Parts: sequence; C-alpha cells; structure tokens
Amino acid sequence: MVKGFYTLLIAQFFSAIADNALLFACIALLSKLNAPQWHEPLLREFFVFAYIVLAPFVGPFADALPKGKVMFISNGIKFMGCALALMGLPPLYVYGIVGVGAAAYSPAKYGILTELLPSHQLIKANAWMEGTTVTAIILGPVFGSAISAKDPYFGIAIITGLYLLAAIFNYYIPKVPIDHKIAQRGIVYLMRDFWHAFTTLWRDPQGRVSLAVTTLFWGAGATLQFVVLRWASLKLGMNEQDATKLIAILAVGIAIGSIGASLFVKLEDAVKVLPAGILMGILVIGMIFVDSREIAAVVLFCIGVLAGYFLVPLNSLLQHRGHELLGAGHSIAVQNFNENIGILVLLGIYTRMVHQDLPINTIIIIFGAFVSICMAIIYNLYRNETKQISQ
Repeated sequence: MVKGFYTLLIAQFFSAIADNALLFACIALLSKLNAPQWHEPLLREFFVFAYIVLAPFVGPFADALPKGKVMFISNGIKFMGCALALMGLPPLYVYGIVGVGAAAYSPAKYGILTELLPSHQLIKANAWMEGTTVTAIILGPVFGSAISAKDPYFGIAIITGLYLLAAIFNYYIPKVPIDHKIAQRGIVYLMRDFWHAFTTLWRDPQGRVSLAVTTLFWGAGATLQFVVLRWASLKLGMNEQDATKLIAILAVGIAIGSIGASLFVKLEDAVKVLPAGILMGILVIGMIFVDSREIAAVVLFCIGVLAGYFLVPLNSLLQHRGHELLGAGHSIAVQNFNENIGILVLLGIYTRMVHQDLPINTIIIIFGAFVSICMAIIYNLYRNETKQISQ
C-alpha cells in the first residue's frame, strides 16, 4: 500500500468515529429535550436526505478537485454543524448539516482508492477501509453515549474536536491527478451528467447487482441499528449505553467478515457471496427467540460476519465497474444516491411502524424476511442473466 493510503485511513477513522458518536450524542440530546421516541430514527432521515438531493453534484465536485481537498472541505462542514449545535440549533437540523458534509465526503473517500491503488488491491484496500470504519462504528456508539450521558453538549464539543482532527489529516493526503473532470458546471448539465452515470451503472450487469445489494444492505443496516436498540430495551431490559455494546458486537462481526472476504474472495467472484445475505436475513428473524444477553451477542456477531463477508466484495466490484465506466467520484455519488434512498425508505417504514406501536417481534420478522427475499431475488436474477449471456 502507498504511504498516502494510511493517512487516508487515519483521517477516515476520526471522521467516522465522530459521525457515529454524534448520532448517539444527538439521541441523548433529543431525550434531554423530551422529544418523541420516533424522532430518533428521524435523525438518520435528516442525515441521508443530503446524500439524495446532492448526489448529482457531489460526484463531479469530488472528481473536479484533489480528493484530499474535498475531504478537508467536507469535514469543515461537519465541524460547522457541531459548532451550531453548541449554539443551540436543534439536533435534527444539526445532523442534517453534518449529512451535507458526509455526502460530499463519501465520493472522495472511496473514489481516491481507485486513483491511489491498482484494481487487484481494491478488495484489500476496501477491507482496510471497512475495517477502519467498522472500528469507528464499534467505538463510536459507546464513546458517544459515554461522553453524552450527563451532558450531551459536552459530548458534541468533544466530537467537534474529532472533526477538526480529521480535517488536519485530510490536508496531508497526497494530491493525485484529477479524474474525469467535468466539462461544464451548469445545473442542467450536472443533472444530465448524473442521469447518464445513473443509467450506465444500472444497465451494466455487474454494476446493477452490486448496486442492488449495497442499496439493500445500507438501508437494512441503518434500520437494524435502531431495531437492535429498541429490541435490547424491550426484550432484554438493557439501557441505552448497554444496548450500544450490542451494536459494537455487530460491528466486530462485520470487521471479521470483511477480513475473511479480503482473504478468500477475488474480485471476479464477488457475486458468489450473495447467499451470505440470504442467511443474514434468516438470522435476523432468529432474534425473536433470543432471551439472554449472551445469546444476543452471539447472534448479532454472526449477523455482522455475514454482512461484512458479502458487503466488501460487492462494494469493491461496484467501485471497479464505476471507475472503468464513469470515474470514481461519479460512480460513488450514484452509489450513495441509491443506498441512501434505501436508508430513507426502510427507516421511514420503521419510523412509521414505531409510531404505530407495532410489536418489536413483528418488526423483526418483517425486516428479516424482507432482506432474505430481496437477496434471493437479486441472486436468481443475476444467475439467470449470466446464463442467457453465456448462451
């Protein structure tokens, strides 16, 4: 790995741990402000909205400038959002502003991998990137809950410092040649350019299957986080700080699965890991039979392993196809657009179910069955399509 890759990893770690800690600091702040419980998943809705609205613009933005500079600017926006929280801005709006920074950050973060590294190192690089991100996901909820338990504003102040630290490391990421710089900057041109990128990836067989799976995964993953928090409270009698430890265990499983994928799965075999996603949905349904914290930890760890094992190869495949067809920033922007629509839709459905006081076991069954059925449909469609092409 080139030297700049490790600078990128450090910057990503600080930014990711701040993102994950901020969610739980904002949850604590909502509780302090006596907001309704269904406002908690609404936080993520505000966060991902920026990904969808800004998708046509953040890809060209990431490809038009050195990606280290893009990440520096993006962390500055996140820093500003936290500073406004300390001035009294409501948490939903704060997390929405941070979402703007995250939306601009993501195409640069993943896009730079294809510019720094050859294609045969992408799965390994993604495993490192996902491992760093997952470590942040492990530590972020626990860290965010701990520093915000007594005073959410104190927690947000610490998180503001983490964004500043991430920006400093972003500044030292090596400059690489600008990839697929846009010809024009008008809104109409950018919208047409994004639509071209969107349709190009969806028409490509490998792009389509990887987009479908990553869209489903991130929508399901964002929802599962809130499902686990509610399930741990209602069924296992755990408080919020203890429940975040279960999310940390889930994240450890994702890290282990990611490592396994980097060791055993080749880029050309990425689609063969899809059955792991089907099994993951079945294990989620199995949560309804769990009545102890120890068994809950084992089940969530196994769910995480399966998730990491199928996510990393398909994410790498999508980056590879996107880089070949469009340019890294454009393809990641399309990926973010699709994935965050998935998050918006699934979290919206979950928010509605919580608002309607649907039993948690019913929510889990619906959620797990949906994941397994969708994974099975995607896998069978791809197999049928490849058979027809080979004939």
